Parts: sequence; structure tokens; C-alpha cells
Amino acid sequence: MRNTLKSILIAGALSAQLGVANVASAQDPLRGAPENWFNLDYSTDSVYGVGTERAYKEVLKGKKSKKVVVAVIDSGIDIDHEDLKSVIWVNPKETANGQDSDKNGYTDDINGWNFIGGKDGSFVNEENLEVARLYGTLSKQFDGKAEDEIAKSDKKNFKLWLEVKESFESGEAKANENLEYYEMLLHQFKRGKALFIAYFDLDSEDELLGALETLETDDQVLVRMKGVVQEMMSRGVTEDRIQSGVDYFKSQVEYNYNPDFNSREIVGDNVDDKKERYYGNNKVVGPDALHGTHVAGIIGAVRGNDLGIEGVADNVEIMVVRTVPNGDERDKDVANSIRYAVDNGAKIINMSFGKPFSPDKAEVDAAIKYADSKGVLLVHAAGNDNKNTDVENNFPTDRYNRRGTARNWIEVGASTWHVDEELPASFSNYAKKNVDLFAPGYNIYSTVPGSEYEALNGTSMACPVVAGCAAVLMSYYPNLSAYQVKKILMKTVTPLKNKEVYKPGYNDLDEGQEPEKVKFGTLSVTGGVVNLYEAVKYAEKISK
Repeated sequence: MRNTLKSILIAGALSAQLGVANVASAQDPLRGAPENWFNLDYSTDSVYGVGTERAYKEVLKGKKSKKVVVAVIDSGIDIDHEDLKSVIWVNPKETANGQDSDKNGYTDDINGWNFIGGKDGSFVNEENLEVARLYGTLSKQFDGKAEDEIAKSDKKNFKLWLEVKESFESGEAKANENLEYYEMLLHQFKRGKALFIAYFDLDSEDELLGALETLETDDQVLVRMKGVVQEMMSRGVTEDRIQSGVDYFKSQVEYNYNPDFNSREIVGDNVDDKKERYYGNNKVVGPDALHGTHVAGIIGAVRGNDLGIEGVADNVEIMVVRTVPNGDERDKDVANSIRYAVDNGAKIINMSFGKPFSPDKAEVDAAIKYADSKGVLLVHAAGNDNKNTDVENNFPTDRYNRRGTARNWIEVGASTWHVDEELPASFSNYAKKNVDLFAPGYNIYSTVPGSEYEALNGTSMACPVVAGCAAVLMSYYPNLSAYQVKKILMKTVTPLKNKEVYKPGYNDLDEGQEPEKVKFGTLSVTGGVVNLYEAVKYAEKISK
């Protein structure tokens, strides 16, 4: 599932405004961070940005660079965005003529490929979660059975079934509970506003909040209704904002937690054929490109054009690979997306997505090994569930099924612009072994569809910051291998191992609970925030 797209938008906006206990909260994105903070530097700007501007000014100025292709495996990208259109990858061997000009198996793949679309140009948007797909499959074999009834050869799958069953049923129940809550909230808000507008005989809703201040009554129904309307209106809550919550949880109920929903009827592939590679279409924008467009801008929005934002990398092309729906991506599509990106010249692949179950992990592992063999760096978002991924799963992962780990992989947690205890984002996953480093992923202002710009939160945003940093190193120091780039970025982080911070999840505590303090070094391998300025200084040194 996209690491930010709806969950964090809903969580950040609604929980902050309504104080809703049923939605996991995210840090308030409107707390005064400098607009370009992720590119700034602590020594000059007092925020833990990555030092992009300082790197260009003090180390890279006047140096030649080589264009680097960065593939963004995501929900799609607005390829006509004013700040992105000149950096969108164009397949040099393909002509838009309805034929597969370059004979790579993908017809008219001018800017990339859409693995979740049909041959007729249609799109997959809604999708169920992997846990729902597994629930639908495993329930046919194990539902209602006790462990002593299970054959020895099926014990492993039965154990998986128990885990899936618990996760699915709790998630489904929560989605229904939240949907019912928001529908009730919307009904009360609408009814309350209409009642008081009529009560005060107002011409406009704009006068309502002031009128409520004057209301004195012993009618307890009116007192309660006044409290609801006054509280929400004073916080700037609108019907549209609550409706977005209704729509989000309705989508969860109807699609995400629906085992019977089958989006692959649109794609038309053979779901059971894990080796099938040539399906989909060339419509890379898709119906909901917010997430992918935001990610792309962080990596490479045009620098110095007096528009919007400054991307991290100044000499990149963004290859669009649409794979991530509003639900969980499928392992088959992820594996094919990695292979497509590698085969078509990408040197870095950004992967801002994740899920807790991966039934066809072997296919993804094979694709990761293929990318490694071709010298391609994979950058992956750690996830937004404030969980320890040394203990709990977040796929895809650099750990292979059989044994070993991928050396061409960087796992990224999200940090904030704060220099105090709130340095790690409250929503960010963390792990002493399985998260490599942190990067700015909170209140990140970037491109969104329609040549617009918006601030979003998520490890989805931290991941492209690192991908952008890697692209700068590969661009200015083209002799560096993917593995060397990874080692440099990890070696040159802003060292904050001993800094005492709140353990992620501190925004989700019950009233009266105190946040747990830990050393920042316990949350990742490096215990630091990626630092491009220090990385290019080091690359410059070893290149000589």
C-alpha cells in the first residue's frame, strides 16, 4: 500500500482537527517548517536537512555531471507537471506508433510502463490488501479446522492462516468501526449546522460560530449539539474533510478488506503465472498520481527554474513504473517492475511502498538479485506503522528467503525538521538491523498533479530524499558502484547515535501515557540522518 497516500492524509488532517482516537495520528504538518527544509543544513539553518544547497554551492559548483535514470515504482506520475515534464525519462529506442519499436516486449513504452492496467488502456485504482487475498485463499483450506486436524505438510500454511485470520478480522472490524464513526460524525455535523442556522435565522454559515457563542439554553440536546458543531467549526473542520474520512473507510470496507474483489479482470493477466512479464499498458499517469508525483518531485524537480520546489538531484531522468494501487501492490508486479527498470537503463529504483505479507517473495528476491547483478541501487521506504521491523514484517525487504541479504538496498526511516526529542517522525518504522538510516520525511513540500504543490508526511517522502542523494553521487562520480554509493551515504550521515529522542509512536499514546525515550542510535543501523553535503565531500576525496 502507498505509504502516505490516504492513510497519512486522513490521519494527519482528521486526527489533528477532530482528536479522533480511532485513526492513527501523524505529526501536524503545519508547524512552521521552512518550505525547502529537507535541502537545508544544520550548520547554517538549524534543521536536520541533508545539505543539498550547501553541497552544490561548496563542493559541486562548476563540476561536470552525467545524467542518471531513476525509476519510480509507484502510483503513477503527472508527466506534464510544470516542474517535472523536462526530467521525465523518454525511451530513446521507442516510437509512439502502436508497435514495440525497441522489441523489449512493451509497446509504446515512451515514459515507462503501467503494470496495473489492461491492454485496452484501462486502469486499476482500487485493490484489496494482501492480507485479504491470503484470507480468501487460505480460508478455503483451513477455516473452521483445529491444529490437530492439519497434516504435517500443511502446518506451515496453517500457521500463516492463523496470523492472516487475526490480522484480517481485526483490520476489517476497525475499518467498519471507523466508517460507522465518520458517517455518524458527518450526520451530526450536518444536522447540527442546519438546526442552528434555522434557530438563529442566519443567512450564511459564516455567521454560525459567532452566533453559537451567544446561545444559552437548558435543553441538553441543544447543549450537546452546540458542543459538537462549535468544537469542529472552531478547528476549521468542514463537511468535505469529514466526507474524505467516510470515503476512505468506505474504500477500505468495499475494496481493501474484500477478499472477493478481483482487480485482475482489468489487467487480464494470468494471476497464477508468476513468470509472466508482458502485460499492462503505457498509461503511466493512472487515475491517482498524487503519491508518485510527490515522490518524483523530491528526487528531481527542476532546480533553478523559479517554479515550485528544488529537487535533490540536478541531472536525472525519472522513469515512471506504475505498480502501486490504492491497496497492496502484488509481488508479481513488483518483480516485473524492478526488471523493467533495470533492463531499460535505471541506475536507481525508488520504492515507496510496503505491506506485511508477501506470498510470492521468491519472485521479488530474484528480481532484487537481478538488479544487484546489473549494479542498480534499490531505495525502499521503511513504512509508517511506528513498528520495529526487526520484529515485524514490512515487505519487500533486503532479506532473502533462503539466506543472505541484498547489498544493493537502502532502507529508509523518516525524520522531522525538529532538533529535539521529536527528531524521528512519530509514524516511522524503525529497526536497529533492518533500517539503514533516516531522512527527512515530515512536512515535505513537493509536486502534486495539475502543476500544484503540497506538503505530505511519510517514509514515502524520506525514501526519495535518499534516492536523490544517491543520484547526485552517481551523477557527479559515475565510477562509483551502487554498493559504494550505499556505503558512502551510510558512512557520512549526520551522527546522532547518542541523541535522546522519543521512540516512534509517541503521537499515538493514550491520554496520560508518557512517550518512551531512546537513543536515536537504537532506531537504525547508522543512527543518523542522511547528509548529502558530507557524502559528496567524501566522494570527492576518494575520487582523487
